Amino acid sequence: MALQCGIVGLPNVGKSTLFNSLSNAKAQAANFPFCTIEPNVGVITVPDERLNKLAELVIPQRVVPNTVEIVDIAGLVKGASKGEGLGNQFLANIRNTNAILHVLRCFDDPNVVHVDGSVDPIRDKEIIDTELQLKDLESVEKKLQKVEKSAKTGDKDAKKAVEVLTLVKNLLLEGKSARAAQLEEKDLEHLEDIHLLTLKPVMYVCNVDEASVNTGNKYVDIVREAVKNENAEVLVISAKIEAEIAELESYEDKQLFLADLGLEESGVNKLIRAAYRLLNLATYFTAGVQEVRAWTITLGMTAPQAAGVIHTDFEKGFIRAEVIKYNDYVTLGSENACKDAGKLGVEGKTYVVEDGDIMHFRFNV
Repeated sequence: MALQCGIVGLPNVGKSTLFNSLSNAKAQAANFPFCTIEPNVGVITVPDERLNKLAELVIPQRVVPNTVEIVDIAGLVKGASKGEGLGNQFLANIRNTNAILHVLRCFDDPNVVHVDGSVDPIRDKEIIDTELQLKDLESVEKKLQKVEKSAKTGDKDAKKAVEVLTLVKNLLLEGKSARAAQLEEKDLEHLEDIHLLTLKPVMYVCNVDEASVNTGNKYVDIVREAVKNENAEVLVISAKIEAEIAELESYEDKQLFLADLGLEESGVNKLIRAAYRLLNLATYFTAGVQEVRAWTITLGMTAPQAAGVIHTDFEKGFIRAEVIKYNDYVTLGSENACKDAGKLGVEGKTYVVEDGDIMHFRFNV
């Protein structure tokens, strides 16, 4: 699963600075709007100590971590839904992402120009929300016109689609996001083909000054209060600190730098973990002498579905899964030791994979 998150925000909120520190790709971090024209894509390794520990025990030929793709989408402005700035192009880039990372400026700095002249994260949030909602409204109305014709002929599926689309349309007209509809899985099927932007899970990334990175500040408090009913993640990060960490060469230097600031880990690590929570994701591992590898799944996936993440043939011809719990593997030190201790479970098609499971699939195609 190629997990992709799109970073959005008004110009000059720290979006590109954060992107630069999230990946090796270097977006131009200039102090003026539209310095990021093409979406930059950075691939980030998902930090996971469990993978490192398994690699120490197995000593494989290679280690393959999970990755997250971060797409840096140029600063949106008021009117983007109507093509202002380079709006349409940017909005199209957001459509392909799994989640939205909405960067909000939560710091004062007279040297960094704000596109609207003052620092107000809620106003900034509402500008972007409105642009995404207007674009979604356009998509919903277009589809409604099509399905209403079929509904008039008595098509039950079309009637249900009209019902769902009308509900979402009314929410958008009220200035709310499609997420607020809280639709059931079967109802969401009627919206799949129009890729609604405001249906995507969102994480609000509060970009603060160095002094506020541990405790937050008045702007962060305002954001938390404003989004408390949105079922969204709120993350406090300092893009400036993350940029400085990214410049350091060694792991030891990075740890010393974090310790000096009273931080246990980098904001990048916190962001990736928060993205996993937001998207309801988990990790399982395969471990052998050729390769120790992490695989991303959605929580609740069964063993055949998890096998299908490796290859569709694994799911089609699934016979069984051999499962070792991570703690057992680390405690006993090897697959053979786990077998001898009766800690290797043989599971069938209904087994629900747990985060950290070490899996070996038997299949026949």
